[in-house]
Amino acid sequence: MKILLLENIHKVAKDLLEQEGYDVDLQPGALNEGDLIEAAKSYDCIGLRSKTQVTEKVLHANPHLFAVGAFCIGTNQIDTSSAARLGIPVFNAPYANTRSVAELVICEIIGLARKVFHLNRQAHKGQWQKSAKSSYEVRGKTLGIVGYGHIGSQVSVLAEAMGMNVIYYDIIKKLPLGNSTPVESLECLLAESDFVSLHVPATELTTNMIQTKELNLMRKGAYLINASRGSVVDIDALNTAISEKHLAGAAIDVFPVEPKNNEEIFQSPLQEQENVILTPHIGGSTEEAQENIGREVADAFIRFLKMGSTQASVNFPQADLPLKSGVTRMLNVHKNVPGVLSEINKIVASTGVNISSQYLATNTEIGYLIMDIENEGAKGFSDEIAKLPNSIKTRLL
Repeated sequence: MKILLLENIHKVAKDLLEQEGYDVDLQPGALNEGDLIEAAKSYDCIGLRSKTQVTEKVLHANPHLFAVGAFCIGTNQIDTSSAARLGIPVFNAPYANTRSVAELVICEIIGLARKVFHLNRQAHKGQWQKSAKSSYEVRGKTLGIVGYGHIGSQVSVLAEAMGMNVIYYDIIKKLPLGNSTPVESLECLLAESDFVSLHVPATELTTNMIQTKELNLMRKGAYLINASRGSVVDIDALNTAISEKHLAGAAIDVFPVEPKNNEEIFQSPLQEQENVILTPHIGGSTEEAQENIGREVADAFIRFLKMGSTQASVNFPQADLPLKSGVTRMLNVHKNVPGVLSEINKIVASTGVNISSQYLATNTEIGYLIMDIENEGAKGFSDEIAKLPNSIKTRLL
């Protein structure tokens, strides 16, 4: 079993996978579509971060792949629907960098309120700008969090510990932590907040969710922080709101268009603004977060390859059946259409194998069957199932 890890994934992932007996290649950079199509032909699994695009074309050229791992939170760089239809689960690390992103946001809240980064830049130029004007404590101020998931709720806890009032808005009802308070609408949150921090995924609903209209709803002198996705904020509209002194500043870690590597020049209209913090998508870029991500996705790979567990997959039915001794496990991915399980059971009855346990999970497109077989003859049994017209991928562990 060969695994390719791209984009400087933390070495702990390579170490963990090699301890399980897998052959792992760790490469520093991303691959374009053409190069990835060719490279993937020599591997059984692929791991990547945010720059490599696993497109439908890549996947259809490599339907043999067992799994794809996003060593980050987002999976927008992977065509997860096409992967599912080809029987390829996609794994990510939704929790591993939560603390790192939350700490950066807290740093930026204080930095904006005290104009730390602007004054630091001036001091490096020899300019001594000691003044209390437009510099504030964050205690007693209201932080509005848009998206109260893993990161948003962690920001909430840290902000409240500093004495901030926390309100939040999420399209799904979420239990408030501490004394944070949900609000009924995004408009309400924008109007009531001194700081607005965005923690939403990249979806059709969140694309340009913060434009001129939304920025105008914010309090005069408020601050905007985006450490979520670059597609969420209209950068030109934000630039105008800051230029016109409606907003007092902003901190942006993600951008609509980002350099493909550290050598490419970064450009943004916000570069000329004073109290604007621009960081190169480093929310999760800490040693701790990258090690945690490496461990989390490597563990998901191992559990899937050795047990068939898809508990951590973003595009597969969730299944996690403990392994038993003395059995052979078969994994079958099939189209979720009527009659497939009946066809499989007919093969079971005709071959006389003894089924120790089985578990079927489905979503709208595919079914995922885990079957433990006690008798000998599992190979022939699985071959028959693989030949069924609606079978996508069948594997014996």
